[in-house]
Amino acid sequence: MKLKFLFVHLCLLILICFGNRSFAQSYGLGFDSYEMVQDKRTSLDLSPDNTFCFEKNFELSFELSFLADKKIYFGYVVRLIENDKQNIDLVCDNSTEKPHFKLVIGDKFSSYSFDFPKDDLYKKWNKITLKFNKEKKNILVVYGNKAFSQPYTLTDKGRFKILFGANSYKDFKSTDVPPMKIRNVVISEDNQPKYSWPLNETNGAIATEEIQKKSALASNAVWIKKLHYEWQLARTQTLKGYVRLGFDDSKGMLYMVCKDSTVSYNVGANRSVSARHEEGAQPVYVDDQVLFDKTNNKLYHIYPNEKQVSTFDLKTNSWDKNGPKPVLKTQFLHANKFYSESDSSIYVLGGYGHLKYKSNIQRYHVPSKTWTDLQDSIFTPRYLAASGTGKNGAYVLGGYGSVTGQQILNPRNWYDLLFFNTKTGNFTKGYELELPKEDFVFCNSMIVCEEEDSFYTLIFPKDKFNSDLQLIKGSLSKPDFKLVGSKIPYQFTDILSFADLFFDYASNRYVAVALNYAESGQTKISIYTLNAPPLESIPVVEVAEADTGNVFWLVTGLLFAGAAAYAYFRYSRKRKPESVSQPGSPVFVENQPVNLHESPLVLPLQPIERDVVQPLHSSVFLFGNLQLFDEAGNDITKQFSPLVKELFLVILLYSIRWEGISSEKLKELLWFDKSSESARNNRSVNIAKLKGILEKMKDCQVSKETGYWKIKIDYDKIHVDYKHYLALIRNKKALNKESILELASITKRGNFLANIEYEWLDSFKSEISNEIVDSYLGFAATMKISDDPEFLVQLANYVFYFDPVNEEAMIIKCKALAHLGKHSLAKTTYENFAREYSRIYGEDFQMDMPEVLHS
Repeated sequence: MKLKFLFVHLCLLILICFGNRSFAQSYGLGFDSYEMVQDKRTSLDLSPDNTFCFEKNFELSFELSFLADKKIYFGYVVRLIENDKQNIDLVCDNSTEKPHFKLVIGDKFSSYSFDFPKDDLYKKWNKITLKFNKEKKNILVVYGNKAFSQPYTLTDKGRFKILFGANSYKDFKSTDVPPMKIRNVVISEDNQPKYSWPLNETNGAIATEEIQKKSALASNAVWIKKLHYEWQLARTQTLKGYVRLGFDDSKGMLYMVCKDSTVSYNVGANRSVSARHEEGAQPVYVDDQVLFDKTNNKLYHIYPNEKQVSTFDLKTNSWDKNGPKPVLKTQFLHANKFYSESDSSIYVLGGYGHLKYKSNIQRYHVPSKTWTDLQDSIFTPRYLAASGTGKNGAYVLGGYGSVTGQQILNPRNWYDLLFFNTKTGNFTKGYELELPKEDFVFCNSMIVCEEEDSFYTLIFPKDKFNSDLQLIKGSLSKPDFKLVGSKIPYQFTDILSFADLFFDYASNRYVAVALNYAESGQTKISIYTLNAPPLESIPVVEVAEADTGNVFWLVTGLLFAGAAAYAYFRYSRKRKPESVSQPGSPVFVENQPVNLHESPLVLPLQPIERDVVQPLHSSVFLFGNLQLFDEAGNDITKQFSPLVKELFLVILLYSIRWEGISSEKLKELLWFDKSSESARNNRSVNIAKLKGILEKMKDCQVSKETGYWKIKIDYDKIHVDYKHYLALIRNKKALNKESILELASITKRGNFLANIEYEWLDSFKSEISNEIVDSYLGFAATMKISDDPEFLVQLANYVFYFDPVNEEAMIIKCKALAHLGKHSLAKTTYENFAREYSRIYGEDFQMDMPEVLHS
């Protein structure tokens, strides 16, 4: 598979060799730092195949910026190595209160250090120049409009290796990388530019050099330009009930209010904190709204039907009052809202409910806590419009509705831009967009920039379930817009879906959030980010020209290599089938596809050494889905009615664990709502049905010989996986690798009676899951990682089947994978675990990857 993948990419390289390079203001190379395992951190080698030789004075200049909200700012910005002996390093060190940047010569710090103003370091590109002077025997370090000199004597024929970030060069290896980004790297000699790397690529590992075509090599590259076009999935999370959103754009804080908690998510740091409250204390209804007021630094929960507003105290993480009980609802689904600083009021505009589109203009005056209803004929009934605040009011764009408000009377898309003036309480119409070829509606918000006469918002088709969100940039004065950025996948289910757009000024990124409410009573939240300014398009791949300039030989070589790789791939496929799933390829667990990169519940990396084959005749399987096979191998499970199935299971489990179950206990569990006589009649009828089904299995009968209902089974002739499980689990101290693999062959079918939910069954399920996890982890504790790392990966996977956020299993798996050199899989395991942990608990997992590996 790897060879086929290589062949495809070689063909792509051939196709784009003649492509033009594109330039944009937003570009550079970002460096993955301590959030990644060591061999996945970013490096840039300016001369991968050789070194630089300078006969005269020379200088190295580049522009630098830091990524905000990271935990650790420490490591090598750039390292120059002279003659493979002497290192000159510019390092970042925030371990003390002294300035960030220090110059290191050999193993000694320079007596000088420097820093940039904090806002400049994170929000601007800052130029740094290292000037090497042979006559003066010094290095002049220029940063911004300041400089200092460091004594240093250059050799006559010095050859330099120049490396940014991490490197694996000879005795100068390092994985310490600050979370930075660089661009416009220039080497000059005798005050004349000799090499120049803009770092404006979007894909690949090659960084084009523009003067002499000496390409640099970037490992684990994070190309900044790509982040201005492709939306990045920052987080997915599931919360109870309906979810409503508020956003503090000055701090990049997304607030998610749900049934039992208020979650604060920092976009830049990708961390969240959950403030829990009792269920029912702050209920979230289908048409509520949440709004952050940056003027007063308050979060409001707006109940437009109940005419109440609750306020969240950001210092105490608590609400000032309980939410109201629901009233007979008019409903204002997908209404727009904004806070007006001029009159200290919250406005709620339009909405939908009870087959009617709304044109209501609802005003809530915060100081007096009073509601007022306004009307304006220009504002036609609508929902699925976008709104954004401007000076003296708010803009409203488009939507879907009808002139009368009746859903049945000619509903249509609106494409008008309106402005609501909070001083007059009236709308004015700006313009009407031309009717598009395909209709679309809007997300709930628009980002307005009146100084630039522009706005940004998301559009999507209303008539498709599997849809896409598309960012657009429009004008506030002219009826036109353009598409920018890539598409975001979005499943639209009308009032059960919600999409919104925010701008994070702290990290200078757009934030798109998609909500999907499911029948399970939970809402899935998907959060995406896009660097500003967004680009209309980017080239698919950019490749540097060959140093020789002979494109013919480059293409010929690529064709030959591609053909050879593909031929070898075809030949090897005929000779030897693959036995191990490659990372990222789909595998199957009980007929359900699982992706090795997307879920911690993965199959082992190596085949199980000993897999007990379960018989498919005269068998009862309770792990996974319930299945019964008769003597001939026929599946007789479907012959059970729901009640007979429950009767069978309760008698079977009580028979295996104890001596059976009494008639009184059966009545308590199955017929608690019936009289004694009615319960007795129901029991007799269903016992007769159960006997008729079990007759087909032979050696399996319903009995009441001891006064307790019991299912008698000859276990020598009928296989019952639960009985086998109990035999293995009974003596945990005697568990060895052989018995662990036997246990795995039972439990790999899935959780105990995974597709069945009875209240009385919960205690069985909980006890069994705990026993299994304890058995696996107990045996793992007897081993060292180095003893058998492949087997420990398997053990961790087995635990994940039953407890997807088991911290101990995650640590074992990450350590074992790292020991095997599979660092990317270790990182994926950690990230999936952290994401699942956050989804379940509503807060971030506190250990980072290095802490996991060294715990």
